[in-house]
Amino acid sequence: MKVVIALGANLGDPRKQVCMAIDAMRDVMRVDKVSSLYETEPFGVPDEQPPYINAVLVGECELSPADLMKEILAIEAEMGRVRTFTNAARMIDIDVIDYGAQLLDDDFVRLPHPRAHERRFVLEPWAEIEPDGELPGHGAITQLLAGLS
Repeated sequence: MKVVIALGANLGDPRKQVCMAIDAMRDVMRVDKVSSLYETEPFGVPDEQPPYINAVLVGECELSPADLMKEILAIEAEMGRVRTFTNAARMIDIDVIDYGAQLLDDDFVRLPHPRAHERRFVLEPWAEIEPDGELPGHGAITQLLAGLS
């Protein structure tokens, strides 16, 4: 099944950590395309956080969405992710943005990612590698990106 994954980090050595997370994802799924690394300002938090390094990858995965999420959480834990508060600075963040255009909303997995349509740091790298991409329930990513101020 086609999967879109977003990655970001802003603590430690963010460029290195995002690249390490991309490599770790290769052990979980087939990675077909990887965006450039984008430096972005923190979203929805006070200004004292350092900038993020973000990327998006697109590939194929045979795991269920829940099993993919378990693998992602394990990678994040191995890389030192500590969950404190929403939008806290982090060593690594890995999000499933889309999984085969499935619509899912349970306590463990929400698909598509509920805020991806409003996040330039997801849409811009995704548009780089898949300009004809669609976010289920929201439309073409290039149109979503154009609608952001």
